[in-house]
Amino acid sequence: MLPTPVVAAVLAPFVLWRVYSRIKRLTTRQRSKTWRHRTTLVFFPLLLLLLAAASLQAPIALAGMGAGLAVGVILGRIGSKGTRFEQQGDEYYFTPNAPIGMLVALLFLSRMGYRAYQVLEANGPLAHHEFVSSPLTLCIFGVLAGYYMTFAAGLLAWRKRAAAVTAAAPATAQ
Repeated sequence: MLPTPVVAAVLAPFVLWRVYSRIKRLTTRQRSKTWRHRTTLVFFPLLLLLLAAASLQAPIALAGMGAGLAVGVILGRIGSKGTRFEQQGDEYYFTPNAPIGMLVALLFLSRMGYRAYQVLEANGPLAHHEFVSSPLTLCIFGVLAGYYMTFAAGLLAWRKRAAAVTAAAPATAQ
């Protein structure tokens, strides 16, 4: 087995590259793709249910996840209102509210980094129950999930409204 510093040295560049690409995507104009938004609305609820089922023995952790979910929904609503939406022909674009998106992503990445540090420091993986019984970890995941689900729902709603306006425009011009 490889020593943990070697594993960390190999994984660090990959993790840093993913963090950079994620933050870059949070601050720049993006094409809106319905399949991505719908995938978010399926993937995160499934993860929430999976984590909730795994942490049934820790009601405080479930409460933490619920509180984080509520905060995430609020941040998602604020982030959606601060997003700039554009339509060019049949294409839809949006520029997300960068500060809120970066805050949520960095909060989650910081917690996961701390958990990785705990694993490396202990020279072994944390027990499964330790991860799903941590109220702080599940709270932060709830914030992330709530934010992305609300933001994705807001993007789909905007696309639906924009498509309705576009469809109605030629009818009123005649």
